[in-house]
Amino acid sequence: MTDNNAVSDGTVSVNSVDAALEALNGDGLEGYNYAYLDEHTKREVRRALLKAIALPGHQVPYASRPMPLARGWGTGGIQASLSLLGPKDTFKVIDQGSDESVNAANIRRLAANTADVETTTDTTDADVIQTRHRIPEEVLTDEQILVLQVPITDALRKVDGSDAANRRRHAHKNYGKMWVHLYENVVEYGEINIAARYPVMVAGRYLMDPSPIPRWDVPKLDDADNLFVFAAGREARIYAVPPHTDIKPLAFEDREFQVERFPETRCHACGSTDTFLIEVETDDGQRVYACNDTSFCLKRQDAPDLTKDHQCDSDGVDWGPGTPDAAGDSGGDDA
Repeated sequence: MTDNNAVSDGTVSVNSVDAALEALNGDGLEGYNYAYLDEHTKREVRRALLKAIALPGHQVPYASRPMPLARGWGTGGIQASLSLLGPKDTFKVIDQGSDESVNAANIRRLAANTADVETTTDTTDADVIQTRHRIPEEVLTDEQILVLQVPITDALRKVDGSDAANRRRHAHKNYGKMWVHLYENVVEYGEINIAARYPVMVAGRYLMDPSPIPRWDVPKLDDADNLFVFAAGREARIYAVPPHTDIKPLAFEDREFQVERFPETRCHACGSTDTFLIEVETDDGQRVYACNDTSFCLKRQDAPDLTKDHQCDSDGVDWGPGTPDAAGDSGGDDA
């Protein structure tokens, strides 16, 4: 890419971005600006991120750029990640809990080729983690950033398709329509059975869509040590949850929030009962349950007693939901 500081005769200023990047000597950088995006774009994304951090849960607009993949496949997350990455960072990408999906592998390769960063599949080794629809099982620390790909930014769109009307509702903190939606859900099903995109209140002010993460992951947002960044390229919106922010899922006193329940079920590979499980079909046609977080599952196979906070300096971190028992108890600290 051309540098914006280049003068008309084709020479480049000594203080230009290109000159500063010559020290990297990365073969993968040839023909690209560092981290693919131009510097003005990265600067704009960072400014939007700062505003989003200052106003937790508030949707901040930014000028989303075209990326080398279709909108809706993580363009917002890629722009946020590439704007945050530096040469000394380590990058991890997961897609529905897996490091090996085509989308995750391609995003990881793009960052490695254009940002000259190390990549990893180990959650504890990563500085920046980009994820589609899952939060890792292992506890994230205050030195890590989790970037979530977001297809739909506004939780209120479930109850009203008008973005203009929903912006007014956010401005006035008028979330009555969402409460009515939850009440109708209870009347129809006997409980709030929203499977993903469960609405949450951020710091007692903004109603937020946490992206299509399962309910299992919602408690991980509350009072976490790490920064959560939510980026939607198609809708050109960024919002964030800073460390140690109060996050409360909407629920009624007599219909408390519950995570997914896996009574008397464990991972067929590692035996875990305190992780989010998915049903898979084996080569011989049997249906079994497996950990959705493949990285943590591999670790548990080697060390079955490994805790989710094993890499933390402090002990006793009670993070994330427990596995409900057969009686239907929600478990953990998610009620």
